[in-house]
Amino acid sequence: MKIIIVGGTGTIGKHVVKALEAGNEIIEVGSKSGDFQIDITDLSSIQSFFEKVGPFDALVSTTGSAHFGPLSKMTDAAFRVGVDSKLLGQINLVLIGQHYINPKGSFTLTSGSLAEDPIILGSAVSAINGAINSFVKSAYMELENGVRINVVAPGVVEDSPHYFPFFPGDIPNQMHHVAQAYVKSVVGGQNGQVFKVG
Repeated sequence: MKIIIVGGTGTIGKHVVKALEAGNEIIEVGSKSGDFQIDITDLSSIQSFFEKVGPFDALVSTTGSAHFGPLSKMTDAAFRVGVDSKLLGQINLVLIGQHYINPKGSFTLTSGSLAEDPIILGSAVSAINGAINSFVKSAYMELENGVRINVVAPGVVEDSPHYFPFFPGDIPNQMHHVAQAYVKSVVGGQNGQVFKVG
């Protein structure tokens, strides 16, 4: 399969690349590194990328920024970081990518555990994650030609120790376990699902 991994050089993405690279053509995409560079907050950048890469079989997105911080100091601009990047950035990968993906292909997006298990300072991220989950649960009914879409929702991961203090009582997810959720989405047959990890 020809698999695009947006965020393929990042914390989670590099493990997804390793889990899927055997027997597949992997295209690593990043904001500053990888085989291609795109800005997921820029529609023209996304469009140009798909025109260059051509037809593909699967797209995995492990990318997107969002704001952590106290609600009392949160501004519209801070909240919109996640809206423009993690939410609309990933959604636009699907809205544009659906016109390039091969029949029976798949999209896999990334949300997170905060959609259902919120933490202090994470209200913006919780809202963004919940919106991504809802988009996937609805979009799968309308994607054509047998194309599937799922979302992986990991908790805090072992390779991000700087986030550990924000997740008191949570056991960090092993990267292997997280990566296998993406494998399940790409290689399996489920559709419109939220794969929770941790």
